[in-house]
Amino acid sequence: MRLSVQKLAESCQSSLFAAAFSICQNAQDAEDVVQDTFVQYYTTKKEFEDEQHIRAWLIRVAVNKAKNVTRTFWRRNRISIEDYMETLVFETPEAENLFETVMQLPEKYRIVIHLYYYEDYTVGEIAGILKLSESNVKIRLSRGRAMLKEVLKEEWNND
Repeated sequence: MRLSVQKLAESCQSSLFAAAFSICQNAQDAEDVVQDTFVQYYTTKKEFEDEQHIRAWLIRVAVNKAKNVTRTFWRRNRISIEDYMETLVFETPEAENLFETVMQLPEKYRIVIHLYYYEDYTVGEIAGILKLSESNVKIRLSRGRAMLKEVLKEEWNND
């Protein structure tokens, strides 16, 4: 017996998501697990006895995939920015505040600012690392500095 993926998605998606979320404890990972589970169902050649057998198989696959997600290197070694900040040593409170502000910038500006000021790469080296033109790196540096200036100006005015 085989059912269409669309019909199974309508009837099983929420229970598969709940099972995956209970293991992953992350909505995005659980959504990925559910999607991968339906892909595996679609590509498998297995014949099932009845609808209950299909549902049990889907849940078992989702649970196994969710466990695999929690075992990945990146998942096991991920730490929050707050925990990472505790491991860093700054010379002054202002340096710590500046670093926290840099880490709150949008990614494309944060990366170039970090590479330029904290890792001491040149504009040309950053362009090579990020596969961007030098002019694009300069624009991102300029915009990132402007964002930092605005945020820091507000904080200084509030003090």
